[in-house]
Amino acid sequence: MSLSTILLQAAVDLSPYAKMGAGIGAGIAAIGAGMGIGQIGRGAVEGIARQPEAADDIRSNMIVSAALIEGVAFFAIVVCLLIVFL
Repeated sequence: MSLSTILLQAAVDLSPYAKMGAGIGAGIAAIGAGMGIGQIGRGAVEGIARQPEAADDIRSNMIVSAALIEGVAFFAIVVCLLIVFL
């Protein structure tokens, strides 16, 4: 048997584990994004409470940060779903 045949057989044998890992990875990405956005929101509310005149700057920075985190989480979930369905 050639090395490529052995590697292909190993990949087929481990496919269910890869799919399970991808599902767990997608869940962890979603939980991490939710926790990160929650921390951003908490910090923004505390910052606005301490310095109300800076509310506009804090709010705009909060929205940009939340969007970046959401983008990374979306990318992670898409990669995990590609592993599951391919």
